[in-house]
Amino acid sequence: MILPSYFENPEILQVNRQPHHAYFVPFAIDQKPDQLARETSRFFTALSGKNWDFSYYNSVQDLPEAFLTRPLETQIPVPANWQNHGFDHHHYTNINYPFPFDPPFVPKENPCGHYRHQFDFTPKSGKRYLLNFEGVDSCLFVYVNQQFVGYGQISHSTNEFDISENLRAGKNQLDVVVLKWCDGSYLEDQDKFRMSGIFRDVYLLERESNYLQDFFIKTELNRDFTQATLNVETQFLGEKQAIEFVLYDPQGNEITRKSAVDFSLDLPNPVLWNAENPQLYSLTLQTDNEVIEQKIGFRKIYVENAVLKINGQGIKFKGVNRHDSDPKTGYAISPEQALIDLKLMKQHNINAIRTAHYPNAPWFSELCDLYGFYLISESDIESHGAAMQYVALPEQSIFLNEKRINQDEEIRRQTIDNFCYFARSPNYKSAILDRTFANVERDKNRTSIVIWSLGNESGYGENFEAAAAWIKQRDTSRLVHYESAIYQHQNHQNNLSNLDFYSEMYAPTQSLDSYNQSPAIKPYVLCEYSHAMGNSNGDAEDYWQAFERNEKSCGGFVWEWCDHAPYLPDGSGKVGYGGDFGDTPNDGNFCMDGLVSQDRIPHSNLLELKNVNRPVRAEFINHQVKIKNYWDFTDLKDNLHIRYAFIENGEIFEEGELEISCPPKNTVFLPLTIPSYRGRFLTLDLHYVNRKPSELLPKDHSLGFDQLIIYGQDLVRPQKTSINLTALSAFEIEETNTHLYLTNNRFKFVLDKSKGIFTEIHKNGQAIIQQPLDFNIWRAPTDNDRLIREFWQNAGYDNVFSRAYQVSWKPLGEQVQIDAEIGIVAVAKMRILQLSVCYLLSKEGKLSIKINAKRPANLPYLPRFGLRFFLPKDCTQAQYFGYGEQESYIDKHHLARLGNYVVEVSNYKMPYIKPQENGSHYGTHFVSLEDLMITADAPFSFNLSPYTQEEMTQKTHCYNLQECTSTILCVDYKMSGIGSNSCGPVLKQQYRLSDTEFSCCFYIQICRDQTSCSW
Repeated sequence: MILPSYFENPEILQVNRQPHHAYFVPFAIDQKPDQLARETSRFFTALSGKNWDFSYYNSVQDLPEAFLTRPLETQIPVPANWQNHGFDHHHYTNINYPFPFDPPFVPKENPCGHYRHQFDFTPKSGKRYLLNFEGVDSCLFVYVNQQFVGYGQISHSTNEFDISENLRAGKNQLDVVVLKWCDGSYLEDQDKFRMSGIFRDVYLLERESNYLQDFFIKTELNRDFTQATLNVETQFLGEKQAIEFVLYDPQGNEITRKSAVDFSLDLPNPVLWNAENPQLYSLTLQTDNEVIEQKIGFRKIYVENAVLKINGQGIKFKGVNRHDSDPKTGYAISPEQALIDLKLMKQHNINAIRTAHYPNAPWFSELCDLYGFYLISESDIESHGAAMQYVALPEQSIFLNEKRINQDEEIRRQTIDNFCYFARSPNYKSAILDRTFANVERDKNRTSIVIWSLGNESGYGENFEAAAAWIKQRDTSRLVHYESAIYQHQNHQNNLSNLDFYSEMYAPTQSLDSYNQSPAIKPYVLCEYSHAMGNSNGDAEDYWQAFERNEKSCGGFVWEWCDHAPYLPDGSGKVGYGGDFGDTPNDGNFCMDGLVSQDRIPHSNLLELKNVNRPVRAEFINHQVKIKNYWDFTDLKDNLHIRYAFIENGEIFEEGELEISCPPKNTVFLPLTIPSYRGRFLTLDLHYVNRKPSELLPKDHSLGFDQLIIYGQDLVRPQKTSINLTALSAFEIEETNTHLYLTNNRFKFVLDKSKGIFTEIHKNGQAIIQQPLDFNIWRAPTDNDRLIREFWQNAGYDNVFSRAYQVSWKPLGEQVQIDAEIGIVAVAKMRILQLSVCYLLSKEGKLSIKINAKRPANLPYLPRFGLRFFLPKDCTQAQYFGYGEQESYIDKHHLARLGNYVVEVSNYKMPYIKPQENGSHYGTHFVSLEDLMITADAPFSFNLSPYTQEEMTQKTHCYNLQECTSTILCVDYKMSGIGSNSCGPVLKQQYRLSDTEFSCCFYIQICRDQTSCSW
């Protein structure tokens, strides 16, 4: 092999790489330093941002002997992932490694990319030149002017090489060989599309011969936060030298200027930094020819009585996990792209980010310093694929130490032992420590980073204990997190003394309640929860309530921010998920689990989370409106005003605007007079509107809302119009062995006696329904239904039909009553429902359907129960009073308000790449279409769609859906909730349609002649 075998030796993590150190860029002393505009520094030479020459090889073994002198075949942008440019293919896998588990070896067929960039450069005498690679997956061999410079790995951390002796005046040639896999890939088994190449910036830094190599800014606050101490420790490549330190306050006023080797200052009454008000001081460090600027925030994060506090205030993380991901650019994310994410997060009440599961680009945390986000910065470590190794299945029962061991428990023990492989392997201790050093040293001066995370899902053992101990020794100002410490290897007793949190993933809210009642002394953080896959986050409000009632809980981080879906290689503009790129093994659409789409279009999940996390909440108590300020550091009068409206039956009759002073965590009553009851449905709508514009949060942006039901005992009904009715005759009834025919001079109803349902409904000879009006229990499974779906299908829920056991009828004045005993059944399965149905039909075309239902207790809960209408295709609009405009469900309606809305089928677009149940409207009082008006005894749910649930169940991609020849209207007595069980707790009982007996009644008005079904 042409290359040395460093990439299969976990003891060789680098060759000639510079020590890990704080990220900064020096500027010339006559320049204004700006770390976020580093390209303006005269000492910074960008090598990326353009096309480089490139050759791709299916295996590193195919790399030619004379590769440094041979011309390359094509070009590729840098930074970029080569899979996005026609080389190799995308591969999505979550847990399973995409190669054999044979550490430290990787496949011989190890894809390889050879990059070359030629640049004109004239090095200056007495200067040093540092070549920086901020992100390369998975390892790189570097050559300058055909001389070997060095080797490095850790995909998401900086590899820096001193190439001062390799540069020459004039044209220089940089060659970089990148391998898809190396021994470090065993520690980079993150849940993401696996992509390769130089995906972050590459640049040269010019430094002095004896240069400032590293510095550590440390801040301390006294107990009442009225005094700050600032210390700066410096490290030079050679001997230390004096530095001129200048500190500026957040307004840019100079506070102090001092020349020293290290710097120390006591600062009275500091302005504190927090995510709500990210006030930053500026510190410049100037040597003879260089000036470096660093932003500083004074803040203190600590644990007191198991409560996480910042600056004396107990806080809750309203967080998300975020990958670097884009459908076009892959891992290559620019500051402009990152700002789109941060802007959306700020506008949707997210205050914290966990960098899942690796350090982001070094400028990312600077943006978080500036715009105000709490960061958990995670080391580039994940090795959960080790847990998938073979487990020796015991007999049904075995004896160990003369004790009977449950088979499942023994399997679990072996799986955990496998999971801890790298956490305990002496061969990988250096690699785990190196990745920890890289994370901490690079970003140790970032204010927004309040917690270091050792990594993700890699078991626990001596290696992580050593990493935690090192962090505690190196940085006393931050806390340490690692979720996998909850896993105990059989042959090792976990030492948790250097971990500051009890951390879990996807635990139910009951776990938070139990923990809060325990004597635990550490805060509880859900580093992942409320899995946002497809139509999801039905439990967001429940988690918020649990966080608030449990003092030891410090909130959590939703998994995750965005869907991961690269463009398909066919140029169609469509995106794909696991398995769409010929990738095996793969985990399908498990990568489609974001609050926003791959194009950053918010899903309803994000809208739900936004309002759940609103900074103000209101409640109606004793005929007064009380509000509470949930901000930690901000008085309401400083950041928002409240717009209010009293609304009767969907119509505003009083509105206004309030400016309210309410300190953080306090409550006040609003100066509002509640109207008297007038026999109508009355709500008070409160909108919380931003009044302090910023780059990420515009003025008048809605931060959330409350809708208080003041008088809700009356269901809203559409207004009736006075019209001339043509005289209607009573129904004539014809009965055959198989059907009932009911006709008058306007309507015709046909009931199938074998099924007990209406197969035809006509008005003036026109069909109102195009297929039988049948009972409906199935929904296109959501991603969260993936576990219960098997039970539903085993019970036959996906393929039911109605059969009648008895049908009878009788005249009832000018009405006709039809009684039917009906079973909801499926082939080869036991009866699912026993229905006693009473149809009552009037000559005006009013049909009531009263249903008493019984379900065997041993069957799973129902997806839904209601009626399904196949309406004419030209029926494209429905008006309704219910929760809208967004989709809403029994456990996911905090994003929506009760009101009058219109839904248009012509505007319908499947919001999820994998088709699934969507678009329901919970709490509906009535729904009105061109020829139908539907009400019920209690609020119900409905949705209107161009697709059948069978079509959505069958198809795997939204762009393959075929519209039905009818418009589909589903009206549900109840639909089971959404939850987040794709990776999380099962749906709570209170959100399931699990009653073994229930009753409901629907009222259907067939509109006729001049009658309008609108309100």
